[in-house]
Amino acid sequence: MLITVLIFLGVLAVIIIAHELGHFITAKASGVEVKEFGVGLPPRLFSVKRGETIYSLNAIPLGGFTKMSGEEDPGAPRSLAGKSFGIRLLVLSAGSLMNFLLPLILFAIAFMVPHNMVIGDVLVEDVASGSPAALAGIEPGDRIVSINGKPLENSSDLQRYIQISLGREIVVRVEHGDLTVEDVNMVPRWRPPEGQGAVGIVISMPEATVVRRSEPFWRVPSLAVSACVETMALFKNGILSMLAGTTSLKLTGPVGIAQMTGEAAKVGISPLLEFAAFLSLNIGLINLFPLPALDGGRIGFLLLEKVRRGRRVSPKTEGKVHLIGFLLLMGVFAAVTYSDILRIVGGGSLMP
Repeated sequence: MLITVLIFLGVLAVIIIAHELGHFITAKASGVEVKEFGVGLPPRLFSVKRGETIYSLNAIPLGGFTKMSGEEDPGAPRSLAGKSFGIRLLVLSAGSLMNFLLPLILFAIAFMVPHNMVIGDVLVEDVASGSPAALAGIEPGDRIVSINGKPLENSSDLQRYIQISLGREIVVRVEHGDLTVEDVNMVPRWRPPEGQGAVGIVISMPEATVVRRSEPFWRVPSLAVSACVETMALFKNGILSMLAGTTSLKLTGPVGIAQMTGEAAKVGISPLLEFAAFLSLNIGLINLFPLPALDGGRIGFLLLEKVRRGRRVSPKTEGKVHLIGFLLLMGVFAAVTYSDILRIVGGGSLMP
């Protein structure tokens, strides 16, 4: 448990520092006074002042902050609010931008570090009547070779490519029992019947093997970019599936994320780095949601000002909105954390 907590705090610290560095660097470069750069949330444990900025380590390791002069008040000296629309938009969004860049590094390292992979032929065991797979002519015993030209190394590849392509036509290359190869088209469903899945097949890997792999450095950049794009597509489709009611809403708090971090670390360094990259992308996207207290909420006020042709919401009102949003966010964190603790005590896991 102690090792899991330490690994989780290490991963979270890297993601938080990267996020806050985005705000910090762009603010400094834009001439905005940065009063404090904090890792963790108050109360303060340790601090040191360098120049005009206090650098602090705080007791609650669930976030961080870059405290800038006049975040809502343009009258403050060297204030953020006193800068142009473009500069404010850049500073406010820079944290999420850093969370999008960090996974490129994490995925790249994960691909280069030697790691175990399960590979094997993906065979169709059963096909649901009337499903996209059945209508495309796929039959039990067929081997799925590729999707949209991307070769399959295991069943996880198949599931990932299908989830990325929900609602869009895909080209599936199959090898039939008589060894003939055919390309067929189908559209993975957003709302499949219970137990059928998006395309309506049951698959197996009867001769799966474990291989040790490390990608050469010249392949890593393109693989890292593809992994980031696919992860964001999966996140988007996951949100849309919840909004459409096809999957249930599942919220995971710090305790649940710590559990998933520990489970990923047990598998190896490479899976841990991939999970950290996934977590960074998710945090970057969530921070852009137009909710008070998040970067997206502040950007929302900025866009409202643009729509109103420069007329600002009063600093006092905006400050109250963000405070209320922060308190509500902490309430949600507490409720989700309580739920995570009950699930862990009951022996549950969030990892597949």
